[in-house]
Amino acid sequence: MKKFVLLAIAASSASAFAFSPRASVNSAAKTLSVPAVTQFPAKTSSSTSMALSATGGAVAEEESGSDLGETLKVGSYFALWYLFNIGYNIYNKQALNALAFPWTIATIQMATGILYFAPLWALGLRKAPKLSMADLKTLLPIALCHTGVHVGAVIALGAGAVSFAHIVKASEPVVTCAANAALLGEVLPLKVYATLLPIIGGVAIASMKELSFTFLALASAMLSNVSSSLRGVLSKKTMSGKQIGENLDAQNLYAVLTAMSTLILIPMMLAVEGTGFIPAFKAAVEAGSFTNKSLSTLLLLGGATYYLYNEVAFLALGKVNPVTHAVGNTIKRVVIIVASVVAFKTPMSTGSIIGSSIAIFGTLLYSLAMNSVKK
Repeated sequence: MKKFVLLAIAASSASAFAFSPRASVNSAAKTLSVPAVTQFPAKTSSSTSMALSATGGAVAEEESGSDLGETLKVGSYFALWYLFNIGYNIYNKQALNALAFPWTIATIQMATGILYFAPLWALGLRKAPKLSMADLKTLLPIALCHTGVHVGAVIALGAGAVSFAHIVKASEPVVTCAANAALLGEVLPLKVYATLLPIIGGVAIASMKELSFTFLALASAMLSNVSSSLRGVLSKKTMSGKQIGENLDAQNLYAVLTAMSTLILIPMMLAVEGTGFIPAFKAAVEAGSFTNKSLSTLLLLGGATYYLYNEVAFLALGKVNPVTHAVGNTIKRVVIIVASVVAFKTPMSTGSIIGSSIAIFGTLLYSLAMNSVKK
């Protein structure tokens, strides 16, 4: 617990973020594109330009010099990114195991981010964004997709094994290519589409051999994938070339989307699950597995690590070249799967291991192919 508090303090100095769909990058941008990236064309400075990536990445910017201090800094960013991501997946799964209310837990996690950025705005430590109703209308479709990305992932993690949810999430490039072709008319070279074959095949093998397979987990993870891809497409179509409000840099745009998604989730949560979470919380405490404090802390840690891993990811990925970014994202998914298997003692069949390895390797090939196309 103390370790995560210290890590949160270290990460709170970060003023950037990353999260996850993909589309093409404006060729006029002064940032170096990364594999499977969508630039978010809000009016931002080049140092805080943000992107949405199918693998959770951000815009990578070229840095001059690579002394020992810079290397250690990048290494610490990657370590925190992985640590917060692993922490989120474990805390999230523990909370879902204790309380089978994924919509409510997703809402709590999203709302926890407000506790991070609202004080920064109130105290003047970060300039608060100024948005008109027209700006909010522009952001609304993107916020809806952002909501789908998160709630789909939470439901998937609750319905099945963490490892299986991440195997299915690895298929997001397939959805992204389909969405870009259907909505933007974007046709990619054959070599890019060829990399989708191992992804599709790997996910299919893993699904057939997954010991904890459920259709709800598969459908929810795909909902997250579709929402993530549409978020990238919509951000490009609705925000390209527009100036959206004032002070809407990378971290503030993420904060605004977090606040909007929270407002979207509250009525949806009440419609789907009502107020059943409250008696379930009390029942879990009365059963002796948790105290009020420990269960509340678990829920808050899930929300805190969710928000922080996105912020630290931007710092980590913004310091490296596209190839390192692709490898880093691939290793991250492997690390999360392994960590979840160890933490929850979730068995994986030989077929599931083989299928997930093929799918994750295909995701790496896709990222590298997309990077070569954009050069």
